[in-house]
Amino acid sequence: LREGALHTFFCAGRFSRYFSAMASLDPTSGAAFLAPAARGPQVLPDVGAAQLLGSLQTPEVTLPTPSGSEGASSTAMALGGALAAIGTLRAAGRSRKSRRAARKGVAMRVSTLDQLKKVSGKEGIPLERYRNIGIMAHIDAGKTTTTERILYYTGREKAIGEVHEGEATMDWMEQERERGITITSAATTCFWNDHRINIVDTPGHVDFTLEVERALRVLDGAVAVFDGVAGVEPQSETVWRQANKYDVPRMCFVNKMDRMGADFYRDVQMMIDQLGCYPLPIQLPIGQAATFKGIFDLVNMKSLIWKGEEMGAKFEVTDDIPEDMADLVAEYREKLIEKAVEQDEEAMDAYLESGDAPDIATLKKCIRKGTLNFDFVPVMCGTAFKNKGVQPLLDCICDYLPSPLDLGVTKGKNPKDEEEILERKNVPEEKFAGLAFKVATDPYIGSITFFRIYSGTVKAGEMMLNPRTKQKERLGRMVLMHSNTREEIKEASAGDIVALLGLKDTTTGDTLCSMDAPISLERMEFPEPVIKVACEPETQSDSDKMIDALGKLAGEDPSFRYSRDEETNQTVIEGMGELHLEIIVDRMKREFNVNAKVGAPQVAYRETITQPHEFWYTFKKQTGGSGQYAKVQMVFEPNPGEGFEFVNDIRGGAIPKEYVPGVMKGTEMEMMNGIQAGFPVVDMKCRLTDGNFHPVDSSVMAFEVCGRQAFREMSLLCKPIVLEPVMKVEVVTPEEYMGAIIGDLNSRRGMIANLTTKNNLQVVQANVPLATMFSYISNLRSLSKGRATFSMEFGKYDALPENLAQEMAGKTE
Repeated sequence: LREGALHTFFCAGRFSRYFSAMASLDPTSGAAFLAPAARGPQVLPDVGAAQLLGSLQTPEVTLPTPSGSEGASSTAMALGGALAAIGTLRAAGRSRKSRRAARKGVAMRVSTLDQLKKVSGKEGIPLERYRNIGIMAHIDAGKTTTTERILYYTGREKAIGEVHEGEATMDWMEQERERGITITSAATTCFWNDHRINIVDTPGHVDFTLEVERALRVLDGAVAVFDGVAGVEPQSETVWRQANKYDVPRMCFVNKMDRMGADFYRDVQMMIDQLGCYPLPIQLPIGQAATFKGIFDLVNMKSLIWKGEEMGAKFEVTDDIPEDMADLVAEYREKLIEKAVEQDEEAMDAYLESGDAPDIATLKKCIRKGTLNFDFVPVMCGTAFKNKGVQPLLDCICDYLPSPLDLGVTKGKNPKDEEEILERKNVPEEKFAGLAFKVATDPYIGSITFFRIYSGTVKAGEMMLNPRTKQKERLGRMVLMHSNTREEIKEASAGDIVALLGLKDTTTGDTLCSMDAPISLERMEFPEPVIKVACEPETQSDSDKMIDALGKLAGEDPSFRYSRDEETNQTVIEGMGELHLEIIVDRMKREFNVNAKVGAPQVAYRETITQPHEFWYTFKKQTGGSGQYAKVQMVFEPNPGEGFEFVNDIRGGAIPKEYVPGVMKGTEMEMMNGIQAGFPVVDMKCRLTDGNFHPVDSSVMAFEVCGRQAFREMSLLCKPIVLEPVMKVEVVTPEEYMGAIIGDLNSRRGMIANLTTKNNLQVVQANVPLATMFSYISNLRSLSKGRATFSMEFGKYDALPENLAQEMAGKTE
């Protein structure tokens, strides 16, 4: 296969009689070199072929080394020209995008070369060299731009896709390319320095926080990207807390160091103040803003200077310390060593005795251990858009972030006894277990289930158990995803992130496991919607299609919900924000050909109870012949922040166990109708403590009706209140407008939480009810003459003031 592929390659370039490829691999740098040889193609060693083919970018190429240092360049010119010729020929008659790429001189893919790359690039990579990572950040910090550079330098893509041009590989949805933002998490796989890196690029907009949540649930490590000018922003804090919740080791990349106002050292301090972590710089910027030209590597004590901004493939590595940085380098090098050697008693003793720094291998080992133990967070810097600092970032991902083996074991519950905790080693030899973390819909092939395999090995076509449904699922086709393109595979094992096509009853958060070793892995938590709108089809023919479309979209996105308002006979859709619902409506039109009209946004209020109440309740109905009978003793209790919880505390068989689910179902169904104001009830614990039944008249349906009526009547005795969503608002403004802006926020029932200064601008942080924030941007522009900006994210549900709650209850009545 390799000989045939290369022979085709050289013939197309008219060099087959004069050149062949001989790849040699320098053990220190990993650089692949090309040399003229005898007539006829030669077989390339596996690693050399992968490195060569992943590096061919333009006719004048540089072959980057796995460690990111400068490679050999000019001798590959002929091969690059041949590849460009093939790309130009294949571009003829193709899509506009292909022709545009050809005009830019970008070589399009050649299938035989791709096959060669598959053979030489992925086989034999041990599990300890797997990295399952996510890229997370506030919106516009440069996540997707960083990911695009990673794909380019690892050879996964032959050209850099720019977000601002709507060409980013990982932003594949039409809505993403039009708006220049990431809406849905996208997965891909690339290879660097003999490591396999599975990457998930996540959204930064607050409306799509769920995408970050479910990605972090299944990832082993993360790279947090920060805007070098803005530093730690509101969504930065949100995704950081999400990573904390799932114990995800991470590193930080301070991006946009070329922009005016970028300050690496201020951003590091903001990480301490706002994230509560211990940032440990392992690189320092050389220059800043317009003078930024490279980084100083504190681990290897090397300067990395980029020669230009074109593709960033060439940079110079020297031992020189910039004169104006000598003191900074000495200070931060000492801090790095002192913190790192705390991870290794032997290294610390040696350092304290001699004062000499540990060798590079020992230092890297200590940094890795501290990262995995959450003792500190390595911090790097660069500018992805200007192609500086990405190759060293890739090195650090391989050196310091965990492999699946570093996680030890994965824990879950026994589906038959949820109090029993089970463990699975994260190795291919274990019994199979994995988690579905995302479901997408394809108009041609149906459902695509993104799946993380934690243990064992699985082949396409095998039967697995879904513990939630207690049903078998056949794993049909299995693919590796690259954004929205697919590569079919026959087998996958522990550490892999794959997509399963055509699963019928598996939803987000479900476990699939071996039939003979059932286990339920921890599900992810889904946020409550905060905004809703009425949504109606424009024509009668759209009506059935709209319900079908909403069902599929809700299956993909658990933070989106829809329901039918019985009083108004309208369909109501709920989501995390105006943009979230706007995207949903747009997708209905584009993907399902459904035209819909939407009403004005409304706040998604909720109700809850504030005091417990214990009671007996009897449901009895006689209609001739057999009747209906159910009797229960229950306790309703507040359950702040924990959602609905049903606990079966019956002992001694007072009610047959098959009747208990009926009580829970009836209670849950009635909770959706509210208590006083008609809003769904949240954060309540229901304990079933006793009961009675009739051997003839009792049934599951009787106990379901009993549960509904018990909640309807008895919840009124638990002092119910109405909850409203309260948003975290951050306004950045020149000082002269701060007074007016604070006054405006106070008039909206806002509570000022903090006042700070950033880059000579005032930052106002406040908690403000969502109901008062619609169209706030227009008021803010008026108050600040267009000079202030704001961001908003969901904070919590809090009690609505009593006068407003009474007014609302009156309207409902």
